[in-house]
Amino acid sequence: MLVFTLAHALVFHRIHVFHVATPLFYVYFVLLFPRSYPRWSMLLWCFFMGLVIDMFSNTPGVASASMTLVGALQPVFLSFFQPRDAEENMPVSAATLGFGKYSAMVLMLTSVYCMMFFTLESFSFFDWIYWLESILGSTLLTSCLILAFEGFRK
Repeated sequence: MLVFTLAHALVFHRIHVFHVATPLFYVYFVLLFPRSYPRWSMLLWCFFMGLVIDMFSNTPGVASASMTLVGALQPVFLSFFQPRDAEENMPVSAATLGFGKYSAMVLMLTSVYCMMFFTLESFSFFDWIYWLESILGSTLLTSCLILAFEGFRK
């Protein structure tokens, strides 16, 4: 958790591609929880991770609410992509799920996170084109970073 927080606070928070796409790499933290991890504990970890990100990013409650939502949805998405006969403590990675299933899960969870994050951050649909560009750009940039990191993690 500390590594993701420091990486975001020191490096990724300052990157804005075309003033719309921001890498939100700390979403990768949610993807690392195995199927057998207690749901209440996962929600607490996600909330506190989001709270720390909120403190560094000056976005009061936005990251913590978004991380908590993604933490609640991660077991649901994982059940769609993980085989039913998989062992309980199988780690979630591209090697265990397969690259196609893993990248689909990353893209779906990241898009949910970015949609929630930028909706709460803007809190209006006045400039909906910028809102949509931010969601799409950040989703693609974050997903590419996560998949690239997962490729190096092997």
